[in-house]
Amino acid sequence: MKTTAMGMVAFTTLLLVILVLMSGMNFPFHWLFYATLFGQVALIYMVYKVLTDNYKTDKTFEDFYEDHPIGQLED
Repeated sequence: MKTTAMGMVAFTTLLLVILVLMSGMNFPFHWLFYATLFGQVALIYMVYKVLTDNYKTDKTFEDFYEDHPIGQLED
């Protein structure tokens, strides 16, 4: 199974939100410590995965934003 970059972003975000909730609920320190270590490793892997993702697009900087192209008159 291939892990996509956006799937890794979602997993890491969920993991770190759970870590925040665990700290607010006064979980034992050793759980928080190991969850923090795992979250840091997941964050580093996520950055690597996003930067090395084989994503192709035909958009250029001339396209600007799709919802507000350059030169569009506002109503």
